[in-house]
Amino acid sequence: QVQLVESGGGLVQAGGSLRLSCAASVSIFSFNTLGWYRQAPGKQRELVAAISSGIRNYADSVKGRFTISRDNAKNTVYLQMNSLEPEDTAVYYCKGTSPYLGEFWGQGTQVTVSS
Repeated sequence: QVQLVESGGGLVQAGGSLRLSCAASVSIFSFNTLGWYRQAPGKQRELVAAISSGIRNYADSVKGRFTISRDNAKNTVYLQMNSLEPEDTAVYYCKGTSPYLGEFWGQGTQVTVSS
């Protein structure tokens, strides 16, 4: 059973930082693409950041503030979030996509940024 387990969410003040972690139960080499999405109340889920073959993509709203990275030895993908804004408040989800195993989502972790 492939599982993605997220951690690191919490409550921070505007301007603060958090690092989210997503630990996979299989080698992250299994995934062609790893990404972070977020969903705020009443809004659609949106892509925040993704990494594939060493190439990183970010939503315009987080460019320069967020960084996605991976640690293959730990089978973990991270999202470093700096200069957080109230607009970043959302549930953040980890996603892994594999042509062999399919698409998998983490359970989500809440990030709340106070003004």
